[in-house]
Amino acid sequence: MAGTAAGGAGRDGFTRASWVNVVGNVAKIVVEGVAGLAFGSVALLADAAHSIADLIASIVVLVWGRSSYDEPDDTHPHGHERIEPLTALFVGAVIALLGLNLLYESASGIVYGVDVVFSPLLLGALAFAIVDMYAVYRYTIRVNETVGSTALKALAADCLNDIYTSFAAVVGIIGVLLGQPLLDPIAGGLVSLLVVYQGVEIGRENVAYLIGAAPPERKRAEVTAVLREHPRVQGVHDLAVFYDGTSLEVEVHVEVDGDMPFRRAHDLESELVSRLRALDDVGDAHVHLDPSGIGEWKDQSDRPDER
Repeated sequence: MAGTAAGGAGRDGFTRASWVNVVGNVAKIVVEGVAGLAFGSVALLADAAHSIADLIASIVVLVWGRSSYDEPDDTHPHGHERIEPLTALFVGAVIALLGLNLLYESASGIVYGVDVVFSPLLLGALAFAIVDMYAVYRYTIRVNETVGSTALKALAADCLNDIYTSFAAVVGIIGVLLGQPLLDPIAGGLVSLLVVYQGVEIGRENVAYLIGAAPPERKRAEVTAVLREHPRVQGVHDLAVFYDGTSLEVEVHVEVDGDMPFRRAHDLESELVSRLRALDDVGDAHVHLDPSGIGEWKDQSDRPDER
């Protein structure tokens, strides 16, 4: 997993952050649900319902996402790392669907109006929800600085969405206090567009991981530069850099002196692989050594004498 903590430490951090998201969502659902039912607040009930889906996403990440830390086995010889972007893709889809649902509810509120009785407890419940989600967001981000999980990154983005929707509910409740209840669905509609956008972005990023897309061109240039820096490398060709899960995999042919002793060539290949694996985001590398000048390569544009 590129840029991630490996083994037990990574799994432990991932698990703790996932549990914090589960518990934080449960607390938010209970507090907002009770206050919403007591005073007939559609805004709070909708925000609580939003968090029910967030809770489901958190549980999926907790149960499913940890599998990405499992060691390779007979059925998954390259490991389980693609489970993580698949989990994050699920979270992104949930976020986008919630945003669309919130947009529908906001439009309905604008057309048909809302009916809610103001109470300071409503604002208190929303204040609790905002503080709760902010604490979960900060903890998740802090853990993910060392874990580097796309699934935790998606959960953190979802925490921010919860904060935005709660602020929208605050605007609605204040609107009720001021005799302008229409502010509630208007604010909700604006926030829903942001929620949908973030869900789509999370999905787009993780689809790229799942289908083995290529990284930005600058990463390919970085890989090529690292190879060419070695004094024994005379050319680089047939370079492929692509995502395998959240990590990058490198496959490349490198031209060297054809009269180089076999043992020295083996040591050179190992050294080049180590240099590539040391690059950020690179998980694995496969280097094939070719005698220079035989012209078997498909891609000749990377050869020094043809630039």
